Amino acid sequence: MVRDPKGRVLAELAEGIGVATNNVAEYRAALEGLRKAKELGARKVLLRSDSRLLIEQLAGRFRVKNPTLVRLHGEVRTVERQLQGVTYELIPRELNRDADRLANLGVDQWLAGPGRDYVPPEPAPGLFE
Repeated sequence: MVRDPKGRVLAELAEGIGVATNNVAEYRAALEGLRKAKELGARKVLLRSDSRLLIEQLAGRFRVKNPTLVRLHGEVRTVERQLQGVTYELIPRELNRDADRLANLGVDQWLAGPGRDYVPPEPAPGLFE
């Protein structure tokens, strides 16, 4: 969700990305949000997320080790350099309901379209089974 400084909603983004980890989904959301903010003319951006890993990695306080996240981190940095500044803020999950709603919408759209034949894998057996 992209808002202006007064809190007005300028854009809502919901995209199904298929099977991915939560961390990949968080990075993709951050990346697309930054791209949309730039497209709408933003120069400075406050990116809020309830993902501590995402915020700490983008703020430079945590290292990025996962190869997929390294690539996405680099893509975020590329968009960041096209802006005058990006600030990252960790917010409680209960204050991020709009993002959760959009994430669920993206998943639902994917499952209704390209992912309609997706079958989740069987759960792994328990340690002592």
